[in-house]
Amino acid sequence: MIKFENVSKIYQTKEGQIIALNDINLGIEPKEFISLAGQSGAGKTSLLKMLTAEDLPTSGKVLFDKKNVNLIQPKEMPFFRRRIGMVFQDFRLLSDMDVRENISFAMEVAGYEDEEIQRDVPQVLELVGMGDKINRFPKELSGGEKQRVAIARALIHRPDVILADEPTGNLDILNAWDIIRLLIKINELGTTIILATHDREIINSLNRRVITMDKGRVIRDEEKGRYIL
Repeated sequence: MIKFENVSKIYQTKEGQIIALNDINLGIEPKEFISLAGQSGAGKTSLLKMLTAEDLPTSGKVLFDKKNVNLIQPKEMPFFRRRIGMVFQDFRLLSDMDVRENISFAMEVAGYEDEEIQRDVPQVLELVGMGDKINRFPKELSGGEKQRVAIARALIHRPDVILADEPTGNLDILNAWDIIRLLIKINELGTTIILATHDREIINSLNRRVITMDKGRVIRDEEKGRYIL
């Protein structure tokens, strides 16, 4: 489904070169749940940006269903990105919109019809356990609830893959595990999950594939791995 072939990313700065990714070779199959482990600066976020074409590699190829992501035309990019849902540490909800409006807005921008929006928004909020908070504003929600809304927004296009970049970073341990259990549930329904995190306890409790990065390199890739840096 996803392949990174000899992917490197080098940034030029006044101080010299920064190697964000160094000759990455990876394959990810449909319906996998992967923990992408490593400390801040290891290259996790840079790797995710390659997949969404938010940034382009200096060398190498990123393939999604055998299609070179780097060569996708600008007019095709919105349709491609619907296949990938993004969840971030800081939620990125619109503060002046309630829960329903936050999800609806994402669909409106993508060109969905009103009938589809009215049908799908309540369904996806029920899936993430936020159906009873549909009229609440972000300021009225806990951190865990905000992240559930963010996950609902990521799910609204029925993506093939969800990229979760440190989704528990701003949450206490109980809310963090609620979010992890929700991601597991979504994975069991057929969506590929790539969880980027440096939370050792979460990674080691999942008993799933672990890809460990350090200084832009993949240093370990284990089917049922642990984070042991």
